[in-house]
Parts: sequence; structure tokens; C-alpha cells
Amino acid sequence: MPKTSARLLSLLSLLQARRDWPGALLAERLDVSPRTVRRDVDRLRELGYPITAFKGPDGGYRLDAGTELPPLLFDDEQAVALAIALQIAATAGAGIEEAAARALNTVRQVMPARLRRRIDTLQVTAVERPSTRPDPQVDSSVLMVLSAAVHAREVLRFDYAPAGADDGGGGTPPRRVQPHHLVTWGGRWYLVAWDLDREDWRTFRADRITPRTPTGPRFSPRELPGGEVAAFLAGRFRGSDGSGDWPCRGEVILDLPAAAVSSYTRDGVVEELGQDRCRLVLGSWSWTGLAATVGAFDADIEVVGPAELKEAFAHLAGRYTRAATATP
Repeated sequence: MPKTSARLLSLLSLLQARRDWPGALLAERLDVSPRTVRRDVDRLRELGYPITAFKGPDGGYRLDAGTELPPLLFDDEQAVALAIALQIAATAGAGIEEAAARALNTVRQVMPARLRRRIDTLQVTAVERPSTRPDPQVDSSVLMVLSAAVHAREVLRFDYAPAGADDGGGGTPPRRVQPHHLVTWGGRWYLVAWDLDREDWRTFRADRITPRTPTGPRFSPRELPGGEVAAFLAGRFRGSDGSGDWPCRGEVILDLPAAAVSSYTRDGVVEELGQDRCRLVLGSWSWTGLAATVGAFDADIEVVGPAELKEAFAHLAGRYTRAATATP
């Protein structure tokens, strides 16, 4: 029989692996008697672990949530994943950088030496995207309020500050929404919700939201256009009409291998037409922007369509010609 301390850790690991454990199965896995399992459960309870017993033919135990956070037990992969996640928390935009650093230090201190060495050799430098304006930070308490409303399916009221405003939106009536999703996109946090006053879907930046209390009544969730939050947000950020596509989309043939074009095409469709020839279907905000993006490939271009894309190439050709022949 293993020592009591080792057996307690084994029991805790089993209780964390699944919700319900029949007492007889626990005794079998630990190679002890059901009476010893009961004693070990009592010892874990004294250490602060909220273990409850359930009745029935397969009566046993489950590890529930408590009022305080007891010591946790992670396997090797979980510990390494947690350490990496804490290192990149600086780019979350949730104002938790200091707390994440303290949590990482706490986790590292209790790691076995073999895991500590792995973490120390994996130093992650979290670099935010270059920007003329840094992404705004969101108070973590605001994220918790928004997340709780999404989870509870409760109507949310909040003040929403316009872009560039510093009054918190206090001069306008509060927004009333049915919150459906809290998401992070490109370093910013967004609330996707059904606006009750405008009777339409809206996307709100979390850093502009000042929640009001209390929350409203519960609601039945609605089906998001497109059925998927990622597709919905992509369409909104592209400025489309809700179809999820770019406002301008064109097709060209490039004298380049498909593999070379695919490496630099994030949101396009590349079709191989030969060893050094491919078809590219790509979207953009404007026809001129689309022509400029395609022109960045150092290759001959054949425009398949539409006519607006050909006109955009002609417009750029004239602009580039004037730039090349202008006298300084």
C-alpha cells in the first residue's frame, strides 16, 4: 500500500479526472479498502477540498467547487500549458498582466525541477501588433460582468462611449441588449449582442462599455446570422452587407506557383493552373486596394474580372506612371 501522502495525491488526481467516482471503483484503482477511501476523503476535506458524497447503487464521491481555491494538482502537460498561457497573457488586453506574472511565479515555485527547467528554457516574449494607437485595455471586472450576463442569458444595460469620447457615454441613454458572445479579436474584446431598441445585431467594444446594475430578465438565445460567431464578426469587420464577404472581390491569374502565392494569401483562394501559374480569388475593402494587393506579387497579371478591378489597375497604372516621371 502506498504511503498516505502519495495515496492522497493519487486520490485527488482521480477526483479531478472525472465528475463522479463510485466508491468501490476508487478503492479498486487505489488498491485499498472502501473504508480507507472514506478516511482519505475526510483528510482531503480537512485540507480544503470540497468533496461531496452521493448516494445510489454506485454511491461515491465528486469534487465540487468551494468558497476558496484549494491546492491544485496538474499533470506535466497541464503545468507546461498553464505556464505558457500565463506568459502570453500580456497580449490579452484584459488588464491582467501583473496578476498573470504573479500566478506564473507561484506555479513555477511548486513545479518539480524537471518541469521548471523546461519552463525556464521556454521564454516567450509577448509582442503586441505594431499600431499607431495601442489597443485599449479592458478592466477585468467589466469582462466578468459581461461574461456572467452571457452565461446567465440576462438582458444587460450599459453606457457606451462613442469613439474618442471621455464621458463614458453618460450623455446618451443606456443601451439594452441581449448578450450572446464575448470574444477577443485582434487584441480587442467585443460583445456580440441583440440590441433591443434597434432590433438588430450589434458588436460593441468592451473597453467602451460601462455596465449598469442590476441586469434585466432572462431571455431565449437567438440564432446568429451565419450561425457562427467567427463568420459573423468577419463580415462585420469587412464592412459587408451581412453576407460575410468582402465588399470587393476579384479574380486574377498570376505567373507564379500556387505554393508561392498561398504563403502570402491569408483570406484568398489559390488554384494551381500549372507549374508556374495559378488563379487567385481575393477580396478587399476597395477595388484600388485589391489591385494594389495583387500588384504586390512580382509577376505578370491577367485580370479575369470584374471590370471594376481592371479599371482599378488602369487607375493605379496612371498614378504609378506619374510618380515615375515626375520631376523632383
